[in-house]
Amino acid sequence: MQPMDQIYQQYAREVFGFLMSRTRDRDLSEELTQETFYQAIRSVDKYDESCSVSTWLCAIAKNVLLTYRRKHPATEEMGETGETGTSAESQALGNLGRLDLIARVHALEEPGREVVYLRIFGDLSFAEIGRVLGKSENWARVTFYRAKEKLRKDVSDE
Repeated sequence: MQPMDQIYQQYAREVFGFLMSRTRDRDLSEELTQETFYQAIRSVDKYDESCSVSTWLCAIAKNVLLTYRRKHPATEEMGETGETGTSAESQALGNLGRLDLIARVHALEEPGREVVYLRIFGDLSFAEIGRVLGKSENWARVTFYRAKEKLRKDVSDE
């Protein structure tokens, strides 16, 4: 395994995006990212290379977030803070109000919902999304496209 400082440099943005997609709060995501790497350092000897480093880190991040939410139950509701990416996807869907968009994305079925969260709110590339979810880049692209088309259809039907 690489030294932890190299792992941090390589995966911090991905872990942050993963957490951002779930919390939609930049400050909280930064704090939880730091806690994730702290926990990773503490448990590096338990990493058995049965999964990729990014999958291992995102699993730790998920547990860190669950622990945080158990200790702070009021934060489970979506806050008003956080920023959306300026990707073409977020601009294309930008005609909807932010809250309306989030409600529509939340109503999507999995795995489309998570892919859209990671792409738009986490600002991850399709390759990063595939890596986080243990799928291929192409799978992430197709899943995102189908979810985006579902959102467009829902908007046009109104």
